[in-house]
Amino acid sequence: VQLVESGGGLVQAGGSLRLACTTSGFTFDEYTIGWLRQALGKEYEGVSCITTRGSSSHYVDSAQGRFNISRDKAADTVYLQMNNLKPEDTAFYYCAARFSDYCSPEFNEYDYWGQGTPVTVSS
Repeated sequence: VQLVESGGGLVQAGGSLRLACTTSGFTFDEYTIGWLRQALGKEYEGVSCITTRGSSSHYVDSAQGRFNISRDKAADTVYLQMNNLKPEDTAFYYCAARFSDYCSPEFNEYDYWGQGTPVTVSS
């Protein structure tokens, strides 16, 4: 099983990034995929997730209206489009897979994790 994040980087406040989570080694349609982040010295925070066939998606309040999650079955990939980024979005972003048709913001409810990609938003 592999989840590989890409698309992180350094961006100015107000800018955009598109994160990608490319998966392999499991049946993509059977897993809910989440994006979680961890800022330096802080706990993991569930940012967004999308259920198995994209029928439902969820966002943390601070990301609502700025972030958009989507999944591409043909590419076994989940994307997180992040717009109007703020310095408080600075963190390591991880994608994770959960064998369930329900989203969860809790890091310990995911079965597989990627290595993460850093996002830094300068003011």
